Amino acid sequence: MNWKRLRSDLQVVLWPWVMARVIVGMAFVTATAIADQMTAKPQQLTEGLITWDGTWYRDIAQFGYGFDESALRFFPGFPLLGRFVAPLFAGSDSLALIVLANIFSLAAAVALYRLVRFEKGNDALAQRAVWLLCFFPAAFVLVFGYAESLWLFGAIVCFGAIRSRRWLWAIIAGIVLGLTRPLGIVMALPILIELVRVWPRSEWKERIQGAVAVLSPGIGTGIYMLWVNNAYGDMWLPFSTQSDLRGDFVFPLWRVIDGFTDVFGAQKFGDGLHIPFAVIFIVLAVLTFKYWPVSYGAFGAVVLFIALGAENLNSVERYGLNAFPLVLTAAVLLRAKKAEQLTLLILSAGLLAMTTLAWTGAYVP
Repeated sequence: MNWKRLRSDLQVVLWPWVMARVIVGMAFVTATAIADQMTAKPQQLTEGLITWDGTWYRDIAQFGYGFDESALRFFPGFPLLGRFVAPLFAGSDSLALIVLANIFSLAAAVALYRLVRFEKGNDALAQRAVWLLCFFPAAFVLVFGYAESLWLFGAIVCFGAIRSRRWLWAIIAGIVLGLTRPLGIVMALPILIELVRVWPRSEWKERIQGAVAVLSPGIGTGIYMLWVNNAYGDMWLPFSTQSDLRGDFVFPLWRVIDGFTDVFGAQKFGDGLHIPFAVIFIVLAVLTFKYWPVSYGAFGAVVLFIALGAENLNSVERYGLNAFPLVLTAAVLLRAKKAEQLTLLILSAGLLAMTTLAWTGAYVP
């Protein structure tokens, strides 16, 4: 490992990473002040950085999946890693998960910075992309004990690997992604696109490695599904339990169009709040095909398609964060310094507000 290069990259990404955590800390203070005016203190606030989905990951790390069958929708990669390193934190699974999430989010910022420099050779663009990622309104999940940090790090590393034809690294990243979140299987598409791109000028060894890389997210997910089948007799439970919460699949275009009625109807403070984000994400997804290779656009579009295909749009902002090529496209569009500064100001306010809402129980991340 080139430690000098790593130190240089950390110096670039550390400031936005730290500032994002300062904003999350401010949100905790704000949420506490709001809670003081409420009749009952929100449970989410008392849980701190292990709240919402974080409690599920903590319980899986502590007890396995036996305590609640619906826990199967949370893939094992992140909580098992937390259980493994918990002895380093006095046996605290909660602390282990929080530390891991923040370490992986820092690693994701470094990986993103390197990826953009590799693709565009533009340091300013790479720095801007890191700031946007860290200040994304839903980026508080990269501070909470969520699996997003590990998954995002793996996704960015996988893109760097397939774009530089380092297929063995892509295989490792693909398996990790498949074990970490249901979305992991989506990574097979960009890997396949990049393999087809280099196929005519590659040798058989590279083609075989590339083919395994395409299968690697499915291998990771398949390992988990086989275990579920052995333990519960139904390998599809991780997906069916998730569907029970997200609702039946709805064609995304119709869901967004229908969502505009929510903006002005009874759901204006429910699903209606998510529609502006959905529209922005759709625009960014389309533009990603213009500014970045096809594999980036395809990945972002599929992740967004899945997010907008749910009856329940609660976590659409978090899915937008998972579709990190959208962040890269936003970084390209914000070339003007004033536009960048204004956007970062708006995003920081959004991060503060959304984190506060999550801790007061008003927003489901």
